Amino acid sequence: MAPNPSRRRESSRRAILTAAFDLLQEVGYAKLTIEGIAARAGVGKQTIYRWWPSKGVVILDAFLMLNEDGAGEPVLLPDTGDLHADLTAVLRATVVELTDPRYDQPMRALATEITHDPELAAAYAERLDKPMRHAKRHRLRSAQRAGQLAADLDLDVAVDIIWGPVLNRWLQRSGPLTSEYADSVVAAALNGLHPRPRNSRVGRTADGGAI
Repeated sequence: MAPNPSRRRESSRRAILTAAFDLLQEVGYAKLTIEGIAARAGVGKQTIYRWWPSKGVVILDAFLMLNEDGAGEPVLLPDTGDLHADLTAVLRATVVELTDPRYDQPMRALATEITHDPELAAAYAERLDKPMRHAKRHRLRSAQRAGQLAADLDLDVAVDIIWGPVLNRWLQRSGPLTSEYADSVVAAALNGLHPRPRNSRVGRTADGGAI
């Protein structure tokens, strides 16, 4: 039986992405080269350039390869009806992923390259950020419908408020990234995002006291 070309291509693709991911952790992004990836994967560098325009896009695909078990399925966040518990679980999982040595280097490399490479930024936004942001909005919209969030809440702003602090602390190394920090972010965000009763405005007397 003749070899299947598509299977051979997939085998080469995975070998290249695995080599890129392994080398990134060994030598760092600055010293990572297409030549080095090709040598580790046992392919010609022209094969890599035929499929990827830059090493940044190779790393993006290598990172996405780690999550291919659910490929083709829409990203969904847990929806138990308890928004606080669900967001706490998701942010804690985010902390675990961001602090995992296997993911730290690839994600930092991507974050750095995205600021300099518009093509990579567009690929990242379309293939990784867009599906995740959609899933986050979907979970918050469910809470909105259940009356757990204000009906007029801008969900994109809410996503930034909830997930932004964790990502910024990780990226800037501005403090310890722990499950306790994730818990405090959820608590602070939801305390400010809960719908307020219509008559919750507090009146003031002439001398400044509450009515």
